[in-house]
Amino acid sequence: MTDVRIRKPTERTCERCGRQEVWTDDSWRVAEVDGERATGSTHCIHEWDIDGAFLPFELTGENGEADA
Repeated sequence: MTDVRIRKPTERTCERCGRQEVWTDDSWRVAEVDGERATGSTHCIHEWDIDGAFLPFELTGENGEADA
C-alpha cells in the first residue's frame, strides 16, 4: 500500500537580500551561518526561494521508504 505524506519546507532564503530562515517547532527563525545571523536587509520585501520545484507531497511504501 502506498501512503501520501505532506511535507513542508524547513529552510528558505530570500532571493533579493540573502536572508536565511529555518523552521522551528512553530515559526520561521533567522538562521545562523558561521556563527552570524543571516538577517539580510531589514527593509527588504522578501522574495523566498520556495517555488514550483518544491513538492509538498511524498509517496511512501509499506515500509515507510519513498517510492521511486
